[in-house]
Amino acid sequence: MAELQMLLEEEIPGGRRALFDSYTNLERVADYCENNYIQSADKQRALEETKAYTTQSLASVAYLINTLANNVLQMLDIQTGILFSSVEENIFCLQNK
Repeated sequence: MAELQMLLEEEIPGGRRALFDSYTNLERVADYCENNYIQSADKQRALEETKAYTTQSLASVAYLINTLANNVLQMLDIQTGILFSSVEENIFCLQNK
């Protein structure tokens, strides 16, 4: 039960916040890349830098989504176990009446 509480109160909300924060950071990176490309004398270098930032940002977002999805699945597994135990108890009580 403590694990479920930690997932519901800390891990899942924290993962959602991290995704929202990454949205803000991605906007900043996009603005930087756009301005860097416009102002750069070496467009090819600016493009390569943009590609690197894009790859790194995509990997970061994918990691955050994966972590959040795993936490949600873990929460659902725990809740399913609790529900199944409750149903089993009810069936057992009905059988013994």
